[in-house]
Amino acid sequence: MTELKFEELLEAGCHFGHLKRKWNPKMAPYIFKEHNGIHVIDLQKTIAKADEAATALKQIAKSGKKVLFVATKKQAKDVVAEMVKTVDMPFVTERWPGGMLTNFTTIRKAVKKMNSLDQLMRDKDFNNISKRERLQVARERAKLDKNLGSIADLTRLPSALFIIDINKEHIAVAEARRLNIPTFALVDTNCNPDLIDFPIPANDDASKSIEAILKHMVEAIQEGLNERMLDKDAQNEENGEEAAPVEKKTRPRKAKAEAAEATEEPKSEE
Repeated sequence: MTELKFEELLEAGCHFGHLKRKWNPKMAPYIFKEHNGIHVIDLQKTIAKADEAATALKQIAKSGKKVLFVATKKQAKDVVAEMVKTVDMPFVTERWPGGMLTNFTTIRKAVKKMNSLDQLMRDKDFNNISKRERLQVARERAKLDKNLGSIADLTRLPSALFIIDINKEHIAVAEARRLNIPTFALVDTNCNPDLIDFPIPANDDASKSIEAILKHMVEAIQEGLNERMLDKDAQNEENGEEAAPVEKKTRPRKAKAEAAEATEEPKSEE
């Protein structure tokens, strides 16, 4: 996992906050100064908070759990979708379906419906139905895929949420807090960092800023996944070494049992 560099964040514009009149007073500890009516974020604190968040995400990935990324704003959706796919984590970039966490069973039903439509479209009899019905099925499948495609493999609630713009995604934040699911997020100067477990003070409106922070998080997750694979390989090797003595112990027992059966045969004849 590469270290976040001050110059890199500065070049990406991570330090640009909102106008002074739009600020949230709870962001005061993360604000460096005011310049031309705009708050400037303290990037040293951004680096410290980003490292803290990355360490936590690494541990979640290492334990085999899922992190759900939420970013429906235009500047973030493409960046998030492209980067998160590389670590095979679920993401929501179109629209947050209300009740996705608090009413997870209903979401799973929608995913099952999408899978059943897939089976229907693969069936050889699908082409026998009318063109209008085929079109309706295709449209319904496309709509479900747009809203649920990236979370189709999410069989249980995620272990954490990573959110871009907590003001826009306030429903996702509220649902996660209600279920005590840890939250990670970019928090701009107009946000309340107290709502997030691992806030990262940074500009959440510029795609370059989002990409710079997200790259660090994705690298941490990838590192956690790699360590998990290494631990599994080491465990398999260890189990393989332990299996050999067990086989040696069972063989004498089997031979002893066969010998006992052989000695019993003459007795039965008498």
